[in-house]
Amino acid sequence: MKGNEIRARFLNYFADRGHAVVESSSLVPHDDPTLLFTNAGMVQFKKIFIGEEQRNYTRAVTSQRCVRAGGKHNDLENVGHTARHHTFFEMLGNFSFGEYFKKDAISYAWNFLTRELGLNPEQLWVSVYQDDDDAFALWEQIEDLPKGRIVRLGEADNFWAMGDTGPCGPCSEIHIDQGPEHGCDRPDCAVGCECDRFLELWNLVFMQFNRDQSGTMTPLPKPSIDTGMGLERVAAVLQGKFNNFDCDLFTPLIDHIAQFSVKSYKKNKADDVAMRVIADHARATTFLVADGVLPSNEGRGYVLRRIMRRAIRFGRSLGLTSFFPGVCALVIEMMEEAYPHLTGARELLAKVVTNEEARFGETLDNGLAMLSREIRRLQKEQGDAACIDGNFIFKLYDTYGFPVDIVRDVALEHKIAFDEAGFKQAMEQQRRQSRKSWKGTDVDHLDTGILALLEQGKQAEFTGYTTRNERSVVEGILNQDGALVQEAGAGEQVRLFCPRTPFYAESGGQVGDQGVISWDGGRFQVELTVAPADGLILHEGRVIEGTLKQDQQVKLEVADDGRTATELNHTATHLLHAAMKQILGDHVKQAGSLVGADRLRFDFTHFSQVTPVEIQAIEEKVNREIRRNIPLDTSVLSKDHAVAEGATALFGEKYGDEVRVVSIGDFSKELCGGTHTGSTGSIGLFKIISESGSAAGVRRIEVVTGPAAVAWVQDLAHRADEVAGLLSGPFTEAPEQIVSLLKKQKELEKELAALAASQALSGLDQLIEGAAEIAGVKVIRGQIQLDSPKTLREVGDKVRDKMGSGIAVLGGEINGKVALLALVSKDLTGRVKAGQLVGRVAEIVGGKGGGRPDMAQAGGSMPDKLPEAIKAVPEIVSELLGAD
Repeated sequence: MKGNEIRARFLNYFADRGHAVVESSSLVPHDDPTLLFTNAGMVQFKKIFIGEEQRNYTRAVTSQRCVRAGGKHNDLENVGHTARHHTFFEMLGNFSFGEYFKKDAISYAWNFLTRELGLNPEQLWVSVYQDDDDAFALWEQIEDLPKGRIVRLGEADNFWAMGDTGPCGPCSEIHIDQGPEHGCDRPDCAVGCECDRFLELWNLVFMQFNRDQSGTMTPLPKPSIDTGMGLERVAAVLQGKFNNFDCDLFTPLIDHIAQFSVKSYKKNKADDVAMRVIADHARATTFLVADGVLPSNEGRGYVLRRIMRRAIRFGRSLGLTSFFPGVCALVIEMMEEAYPHLTGARELLAKVVTNEEARFGETLDNGLAMLSREIRRLQKEQGDAACIDGNFIFKLYDTYGFPVDIVRDVALEHKIAFDEAGFKQAMEQQRRQSRKSWKGTDVDHLDTGILALLEQGKQAEFTGYTTRNERSVVEGILNQDGALVQEAGAGEQVRLFCPRTPFYAESGGQVGDQGVISWDGGRFQVELTVAPADGLILHEGRVIEGTLKQDQQVKLEVADDGRTATELNHTATHLLHAAMKQILGDHVKQAGSLVGADRLRFDFTHFSQVTPVEIQAIEEKVNREIRRNIPLDTSVLSKDHAVAEGATALFGEKYGDEVRVVSIGDFSKELCGGTHTGSTGSIGLFKIISESGSAAGVRRIEVVTGPAAVAWVQDLAHRADEVAGLLSGPFTEAPEQIVSLLKKQKELEKELAALAASQALSGLDQLIEGAAEIAGVKVIRGQIQLDSPKTLREVGDKVRDKMGSGIAVLGGEINGKVALLALVSKDLTGRVKAGQLVGRVAEIVGGKGGGRPDMAQAGGSMPDKLPEAIKAVPEIVSELLGAD
């Protein structure tokens, strides 16, 4: 029975018994910040189990995609070496939310395995929790379960808990006896043994208690059922295989890898491990990317990068390069019927995988070469006691970016020890030095005045969320040398500290406020507001009039126009981020921003250019939300609470225990400490004015809003009118007219090129007849009229065809630069190399060049020296022949 059929039968079996077929949730948990990835079927139902959510069904069935790599549940290092460890797997599960309990759960599971799938009851065993007499009695009522097959086990094996407190309960597991040949040969081998003989197939969790902080368990008012059975495991059993990788969910992938590497599966242990790793990791990579995870150096993206790079490394051991995209594409082909969302990720997946393999290739090749040399040295010097030193591992990791996982894998393959403790010690030492260096550098870059303010415990209260005017007192004046002074006169450039300020300090991508600080008889122009240390806000600028003294009472006024325009752009940034996630996909993450008064710049993760159609769709969606005039809502929550509610936390930003959440209806919710407009309608107009690449896997969009957007559109309309005037027709006809003009221009350029070539070729015979003879070798040289490098090559081809045995150097001027071509007939390349010759000539015109022995090109920046260079050709050839 194939894996796809098992999955379908499972879902249909429970659907026929009143269960709602619930689609697999994403591998990225939607509302559970405690999890790195979805790692079990019950994750999407967690809030139902704990009573925080209700749905319109009380029993459900799923085939849940799961990943266990990173965090508490991490099978990465074992994958490939064992029969049943995977990073990605499918969990079949049925659930009851306070409806049926143990009796039905046991009956459903037994009947599905023995009647629907046809497993032999004589091979099956059951384990129950040691104190669960109810489950024991219910299993005894199963008529075709052989007597004596129910085993009581302790809490470690047969008791489940969601956490230290909360829902928990006993569980019962169904095992299959695969035969003594797969056992450990120990006389006490039985259900619960770690060997492969008694294989767990299905775990039935009876969620019937609530455990409080004291450890006391009280019965739940509505006991529930949570079950889980690995599809890969049951498929292997039904197909008579003792290794999951031999079932049909993996064999097409392994066959593809074997064919591509021209190696046979099950002929060489190391090759087998490599093929299994690649097959497993391709599945994990495909599903993670499809769920919006992209390779990066933090969080989920870092785990994906480790998975991908481990697969790529094992590919190298099979002699494979540029192979991983093809394996991942096959995963989509095999799985898209059951998981249709994979189809839409095909293009993104190809780009992500291709890019990661290319980026990692050079690092991998260099690192493996160094590691191989070190292993050979250690084995030669230390023999069986050889151990890869932790400092060497750290050097590979820190200097060359070589993953520690791969060093561990290679060490395992060579049966050589791995000094993990030494590596961790070196890592910790580097962290200590980094922290020390960071602190020293940070302090070194803080002016003495700032340090003095920090030592005094100065902290500023920002009041700018609710007002743009504030009264305060000057408690610090820093001069241009960074020292605290008592006063500053007109014309002096200083920085001011006030304990209360409405001025926003530059952070989170938003520029600092500008404005005025005034007092009786004086005024200070604030040019920039910064925060050199947490809580310390400084106003940079110049005293315009009067004298400002320490402890002066002042009025602070933020420039309205600049702040308003900046707020429009900041709110537009949130709308843009949310719209791009909807249009481009959940993989879009903010990678940087600059929010000013004139425009906003937004960097985001994406692996291809945003198309004009996508840009138009984003603009339409954002402008629609603007026209809805949605009021913004802000609240202060704990960070965990905010993230649990779905607020977006931005990469690279530091957040405290409490965070400010900015919500725009049901369209956007982000953690943000910046300032915003009161409602989206204030933005008026949103216009994307550019889209470009910023870094590998990062794109950049620039936007104008409000009055700046109107001005941009008006300027565009003015330019359109100018174009229409130049074309003497309406602007609507401009594209056709420009196409016609460009066509005519190309035709004229073609005619001009033909004329230039004709003129250059017209004197060809004369050029050849004027050849000099140097040591019995015909030498042709000449300066010709050129319109393009192509003409030079065409003339060169004609010269080579006509000169027979000989040497030729041709030169001309193109757009103020020199172009040179050297030709040497095949019979003379042993005496003179074209590259060497053209290089000598190019030196005279301030250039260099090279090429094949029979033809080489060069350029130069001094066209006035070209006649001199052409004249010198015979002398240079003579020297080269003389050297010969």
